Amino acid sequence: MGKRFVKIDGEGTINGSEIWVDRETGVNYFFHFSGSAAGLTPLLNANGTPIVTPLSLED
Repeated sequence: MGKRFVKIDGEGTINGSEIWVDRETGVNYFFHFSGSAAGLTPLLNANGTPIVTPLSLED
């Protein structure tokens, strides 16, 4: 089995943002970092439920 989380998008080096997907649940997370500070939150759709991306464990 590989890594549980996979980065599907991102930009920036010292300050930036990334989208990560949990390969077990498919839930998408937004990760923002700036220097030594960072924050992580699930991405939600218009009705407030988590955005889910179906991924195979081989991805």
